[in-house]
Amino acid sequence: MVQEHEPDGHPGTAAEPAATRRTADDTESSRASRGWWDRNADEYQEEHGGFLGDDRFIWGPEGLDEADAGLLGPAAGLKGLDVLEVGAGAAQCARWLAARGARPVALDLSYQQLRHARRIDAGAGGSAAAMEPVALVQADATALPFQDGSFDLACSAYGAVPFVADPVRVMREVHRVLRPGGRWVFSVTHPLRWAFPDEPGPEGLSVAASYFDRTPYVEQDEQGRAVYVEHHRTLGDRVRDVVAAGFRLIDLVEPEWPDWNHQEWGGWSPLRGGLIPGTAVFVCERDRAAR
Repeated sequence: MVQEHEPDGHPGTAAEPAATRRTADDTESSRASRGWWDRNADEYQEEHGGFLGDDRFIWGPEGLDEADAGLLGPAAGLKGLDVLEVGAGAAQCARWLAARGARPVALDLSYQQLRHARRIDAGAGGSAAAMEPVALVQADATALPFQDGSFDLACSAYGAVPFVADPVRVMREVHRVLRPGGRWVFSVTHPLRWAFPDEPGPEGLSVAASYFDRTPYVEQDEQGRAVYVEHHRTLGDRVRDVVAAGFRLIDLVEPEWPDWNHQEWGGWSPLRGGLIPGTAVFVCERDRAAR
């Protein structure tokens, strides 16, 4: 789930939440994320649903497709595997996995996003109409409601990880519910983007903030309550987070902007995508020895 916000802290207008940089703990971050997605799910799916498809697995705005990338492993090897999608939105990725014989569970914090998943499953269009409904769970990624060793794979395309104050909690929960040798693959906005304005044009090519400033980007209402929170981690921080949770990092993918993709999505665009990375995909693996 890709956002369209400005982590350089430009103030909002009178009709918009005010943007600032300040601390926000897990409770405030979770409350803000749930509220933001419940309010904006309809608009998000209307605007981006065509690009995302009903049963397509893309890792970010560049359009890197799991069918081509194979970051979860060979598609033929997905049959019969239990897979958890974290921050699933309308479960497009989980639906792609189901079409290849996997047994996915799509988890999201937002009830309204999961309603869109159920709408697609009910036959609103696309090849997904002929498939069995994807299993949906509404829950927080920092407290996964599953037993230890429940899944063979876990994945997240721009879901959950950037929106929690302590991402290691998410990593450890995913590690807990994976079986030994299980793969955990997640994508986030490339940390380098934090230093640049979130603009698709030339104005988005000049450094405007410190890459090393980890103060969260917060949009808040007139009472100072957070309505949107995004947390920044450097590339090194992300690596340390996955290692601290017990994973082995086996690849870090920085998708290049393809010639066929002419769309602008928030601060993502062909102009910026041809010069600086927009997405980072972390491919991690749990130890094969149980612990």
